[in-house]
Amino acid sequence: MSVSSPAARLAVLYEHPQWFQPLFAALERRGMSYLPIALSGHRFDPATRDAPAPLVLSRVAQSSFLREPEHPIFYAEALLDHWERCGARVLNGADVLAIDSSKARQLSLITSLGYAVPETRVVHRGRDLAAAAEGMRYPLLVKANIGGSGAGIARYSSAEELRASIADLTVPQSVDQVLLVQDYVPPRGGTILRIETLGGRFLYAIEAESGGDNFDLCPADACIAQPGRKAIRMTAITPSSELIDAAERIARAAGLDLGSVEVVIDDRDGTPRFYDINAMSNFVADPLNVLGWDPHDRLIDYLETLITEKVAA
Repeated sequence: MSVSSPAARLAVLYEHPQWFQPLFAALERRGMSYLPIALSGHRFDPATRDAPAPLVLSRVAQSSFLREPEHPIFYAEALLDHWERCGARVLNGADVLAIDSSKARQLSLITSLGYAVPETRVVHRGRDLAAAAEGMRYPLLVKANIGGSGAGIARYSSAEELRASIADLTVPQSVDQVLLVQDYVPPRGGTILRIETLGGRFLYAIEAESGGDNFDLCPADACIAQPGRKAIRMTAITPSSELIDAAERIARAAGLDLGSVEVVIDDRDGTPRFYDINAMSNFVADPLNVLGWDPHDRLIDYLETLITEKVAA
């Protein structure tokens, strides 16, 4: 067992109780000491000047609000900012978490780079959704600004259906009181593309089935094993060079050290529409069979390089 004392050179901040067991197991196989830090019940003193390790890997999941009403999303943003001020190199730090926790900010970033997104309007009150949707085509989606694991997304077939949902107070809610009304993009071939990046560079990509009403496309073992969860076909593919370049540009612009960019090919006109930047993207389940290699190994190589650079600095 290589889990270390607080003198470890690597700390891993996490929330989900199962998602990171493969990472921890890979670290231990490599003999790399690390300090796991669970967010649940965590506290810090803003007057201290000590970080838990020179290198901190943030694994904060936006879906944490589904597991704990007193979720740690905004707490983690303050904590990561504090550790950065204490001199730690934080992977997917506070600025990245701020992007990860706002679909509206993600879409703004993507369009600023010249890439297409689904037509979207952003509001902060549910009762304004119908007015925001005027002139948009149906079906459309209403999305919580902070989601995760497909939560906080509803599909509406008509303006009447949307207005009825607003009146019944059944439209999605977001923990930050920001909502998006968005064009439903019919996916070409019934799939979306998740492009994984590491250090701003392409790592691998998977094509995932995307039904019209199923938005939970988490690829990890712990997601797939959930009772009642429908199996989703996921296939490793090599995207076009244009899509890879776009994903890398988006990842670098977001400051993403590790995570995915998701894109759907619009079946109506063939336009790639980027719609999600995910800083807590889980590696695909059964990677040896799906990819032929384990991405945890390359993540650990990356961590070892950063630790060496941090110690030498």
